[in-house]
Amino acid sequence: MTEARPDRPGAARQDRRSAPSPGAFPPHRVDGRPGGLPGPVPDLRRIGIAPDHWYPVATSRKVRRNRTFATAFAGQRIALYRGRSGTVHALEDRCAHRQVPLSMGVVEGDILRCCYHAWAYRGDGRISQIPYLPKGCERPPRGVRSYPVREAYGLVFVFPGDPDLAEAAPFPRLPEYHSPAHRTMTFSRTVRCHYSFMHENLLDMNHQFLHRSVLGRIRPELLGYEAGPRHVEARYLFVPAGGRKDRGAGLLSAEGVGGRDTPDVITIRTEYPYQTLRGVPEGTDLPAFSLWAAYVPEDAEQRLNHAYGLLTIAKPPVPGAMHLAWPLIRRFTERVFAQDRTAVEAEQRAWDEQGEDRNHEVFPLILDLRDVLRSNGVPLRSDGESGCTPCGLATPAHRAGVANGAAAARPATPAAEGAAE
Repeated sequence: MTEARPDRPGAARQDRRSAPSPGAFPPHRVDGRPGGLPGPVPDLRRIGIAPDHWYPVATSRKVRRNRTFATAFAGQRIALYRGRSGTVHALEDRCAHRQVPLSMGVVEGDILRCCYHAWAYRGDGRISQIPYLPKGCERPPRGVRSYPVREAYGLVFVFPGDPDLAEAAPFPRLPEYHSPAHRTMTFSRTVRCHYSFMHENLLDMNHQFLHRSVLGRIRPELLGYEAGPRHVEARYLFVPAGGRKDRGAGLLSAEGVGGRDTPDVITIRTEYPYQTLRGVPEGTDLPAFSLWAAYVPEDAEQRLNHAYGLLTIAKPPVPGAMHLAWPLIRRFTERVFAQDRTAVEAEQRAWDEQGEDRNHEVFPLILDLRDVLRSNGVPLRSDGESGCTPCGLATPAHRAGVANGAAAARPATPAAEGAAE
């Protein structure tokens, strides 16, 4: 299926503290064709997420020592286990013998033994032992697929694409996570929708009416945005317009005990495949909070995603104040997320019922975002699998793009971090 929509000659960019004027965006044409002729573009909900990136698939505390943990990426079932050494390994979640899930297995030292016939696997997926193998019988030549693993920020990341690209692929860099002046709240939630709905929800801040019971009345003003081949970034001014809001909202935006009702500058960026948000109270330069998020498809059809989020909050100068505010901030964020989840899951249900994307999007910012998600993703085949090689590797063109981005920084400490609660 395809959708027809206006195309933009170039992304609008503004930096003034007012809502965009009617002429702020460039004139729209359809599909970029001269004369405004209509033309189809691929249905974004049939585009799979590109596998050649680092994706979180579990929180570190869920992968306990000498235990297994079952997870998935876009229909690829993955068994995580933490051995005696403390290192986390990721294997294809099936025994090469009878296809029984290895996540049902037993960890012995740093190997994983299948629960059925006790075949043992090393962390690289190779078979280390078949207990009853007769002498002279040829050993199976291979084991199961293993995935590159990195553990950081209280999350376990795997690289589900071409393993040869893992070392060079950009890894999320979150220096504030390690700062003693900040505290991080970790989120891990399943949402029943295509990952693209999540990007659109956060980037399009015109939906604040949805949160009126939590945030009161907010008038979002788009200050400007920019777009490139792999990113879209927007800046909004959040102007309070009355109404009652959740106490945790004020604490999160550093309004303090007095509840100062001041505007905030909110900057949201999709840098494929991740998304970030920063909130800076007007008149200051330092963010009161920042969010890093990844939306990881679980099923082959990619209509179900697991949202991982790290909300880093600046500690107030009063000792102990953050400890007291923490439950209120947690309650506020959970309420907002619940409302967003209700909306995006409703969008997915409409797509399922209609069999295609019938959205009539009018916001140029979101149209540019959709272009970024389309051009960096991989098409889904009709059977639900991504349109890449059988083991889930991306196309050569996409691999080249990942390799060209290899200069991105690594996290400050590669060791396992405990997620702040």
